[in-house]
Parts: sequence; structure tokens; C-alpha cells
Amino acid sequence: MRYHVMTLFPEIIESCMKSSITGRAIDAGILSLSAVNIRDYAFNKHQKVDDYTYGGGAGMLMQAEPVYLCWESIAGNLPRKPRTIYLTPQGRLFDQQMARELAQEEDLIFLCGHYEGIDERVLEEVVTDQVSIGDYVLTGGELPALVMMDAISRMVPGVLGNEESGETESFSGGLLEYPQYSRPMVWHGREVPEVLMSGHHANVDKWRRERSIERTVRNRPDLLKKAELTNQEWAYVRELKRRLKEEQQTAKEEEIPEERGQADEDI
Repeated sequence: MRYHVMTLFPEIIESCMKSSITGRAIDAGILSLSAVNIRDYAFNKHQKVDDYTYGGGAGMLMQAEPVYLCWESIAGNLPRKPRTIYLTPQGRLFDQQMARELAQEEDLIFLCGHYEGIDERVLEEVVTDQVSIGDYVLTGGELPALVMMDAISRMVPGVLGNEESGETESFSGGLLEYPQYSRPMVWHGREVPEVLMSGHHANVDKWRRERSIERTVRNRPDLLKKAELTNQEWAYVRELKRRLKEEQQTAKEEEIPEERGQADEDI
């Protein structure tokens, strides 16, 4: 996998990507990274890449020409037109399935915007995918690009030490990951679940599967729409939802006397 990042701040990209797991993968030649400064393609005295927007409005806009020339310098050296990803809150929401899909590419270009965005004409010219990492606004596209590259890299063969771990973590099969434990056996009075020390692999697998389902029901029930579950597991989901509803109702009832007592004190 070859990453090409178009940015005004290449040092941000390089310092993060050349550390930890992705850094080792780059050193091993499994990944490669090129952070290209868009300012290098602004042919003016101060390497200015922004200007006022037509029609008025607050803020400045990145100009089309430096962005295009930067993209052309990258794409022109590749065997085929690469997927070019523009990081924007208006794009398709990034998820694990997209990470898996993008990991199949040989080259990916990431375009990091700043200011009020980028001239629409160059986006129409070079961008193949507009992607968002969430419904919020950041100061630039560097952090979203780093998030995406980290997630994608985990899907590239050879990047992770354990080839299985990239597929058995959260969101695999539509479920969140089960809880995990390490030594010591007892910490702050909390014990490791006995089944994990039993050596009975079938029971361990069953316990982990149930905990994944339980965690998903409690924290991300929206994921269940795409979950790969058996009929028996769907029955377990319904039972978990019933229990959760009862717990919430009980907690709500327990709050009422406290509120009344506080009101009496105020009187």
C-alpha cells in the first residue's frame, strides 16, 4: 500500500505515521508514505494557496491550481488513476467496511483541506471519494487522513503481527469486541472471569461471543442491523434488550424518591 497525502502540514502526517505499528510497516516496506506540501506548487512570492471566495462570505478558500498541480505531480507517476480521497464533513461516513475496501488499493491519495475548504472545480477534476470521519468540523484534513490510514493499514496483510487480529476486533461480523484481560488474576478486587482460565476453548469462544453481543446491545444497538447472528443469538439479543429495559426502568424509579427528598428539604 502506497499512501500519498496532499497537505499544508506534511510534518503532522510524517510524525504520526512513522511511529508505532504503521512506522514499523513503513520500515519493512509493507507501507510507503509520501506527504506532499501543496505550498510547493503555489508559484508566488509567499507560497500563498488561499484567496477570497467569489460571492463574499467569511474565511478564505484554497485555490484550485496549487491543489491540481500537486495532485498531478503524484498521479502522473502512477500506473493508473488512483482513488483520491477528500476529507470533508460532507462526505460518506468512514467505517470498517470502507477501510477493508480501500486496503485493496495499491495507491491512495488523501487531499487535506484547510480554511473554508477547496475550490469546487478542482474537487470535481481530481477527487473520486469524499469521506467524513464524523459529524463534526475540524481545522484541517490531516487528522481524518491519519485516522483513515491507521484503520486501512490494519487491513493490509503483514502490517499486524497477528494476521487474525485485524479481523477479530471491534465491528467484525457487525459486533463490538468482547472484553479482554491480562495478568494479574485479581486486580483491585476484580477477578478475571473463571471461564477464561478453564482451558476449555469452546466455552471461551461461547463466552466471548455472548459478551460481544451483550456489549453491542448496550453500547451500539444500531450495529445489530448488519450483525451476522444465528436464530438462537437473536433470541439472546431480545432477552438482553428486555433486561436492559428493566434495568433502565428500575434506575428511573430509584431516582424519584431522591428527587422528592431533595424537594422536601428545599421546602
